[in-house]
Amino acid sequence: MVFTELVYAGHSATFLYGDGVAVAIDPWLSANPSCPPELKDPGRLDLIVVTHGHGDHSGDAVSLANRTGATVVCMVELAGLLVGDGASPDKVVGMNKGGSFVWNGLKISLTHAMHSSSYGPNQAYAGEPCGVVLTDDRRAIYHAGDTALFGDMKLIGEFYHPEIALLPIGDHYTMNPIEGAYAAKLVGASTAIPIHHSTFPILTGKPEDFAMKCSEYGIGAKVLAPGERLPLA
Repeated sequence: MVFTELVYAGHSATFLYGDGVAVAIDPWLSANPSCPPELKDPGRLDLIVVTHGHGDHSGDAVSLANRTGATVVCMVELAGLLVGDGASPDKVVGMNKGGSFVWNGLKISLTHAMHSSSYGPNQAYAGEPCGVVLTDDRRAIYHAGDTALFGDMKLIGEFYHPEIALLPIGDHYTMNPIEGAYAAKLVGASTAIPIHHSTFPILTGKPEDFAMKCSEYGIGAKVLAPGERLPLA
């Protein structure tokens, strides 16, 4: 399969479409103030990938999976919590960092991230946070989830060779724009998309600063407004 379109839904929520398949990464939609109304109900979903348990990433995973019948892929501890919250056990795939899972020809690989992860109002331990690399028949796409900058991002580049990297730049909880641009350099992406910014006042990282720093590294930054669609050649 080959992805032909990427849609940014605001914050970290991202959709990928291609070959009749719809994939959502971190689909926090219903309570996401930056998500456009038309994307709060995305319609068909076949696969949902959740990078960690925080509500601004996992918040709609169970409801969307139950409504659409999508398979959910996430860390094994988070998988148990999602099942406990009502997700169908036969539709949830628990993994761990370093592992890969092939779904309908799409390779899903969980990578390291430096953050924290808890789920629900009681902040239950949800395993470690992760990033994800989705590899179709044409390219690899890296979604870093929430993370600090770390040197082994270079290994992600060397092993997976992502063409597109979605990187958090909001600061306070994640990397800032300067660190995010350096992360794009480490993973060797030709296109870098800033995420996890501008949703709340505390997320002060500015995508234009990210884009400017990326240009110094010869990386093409693509700043997407919530709801904007990016065709994938």
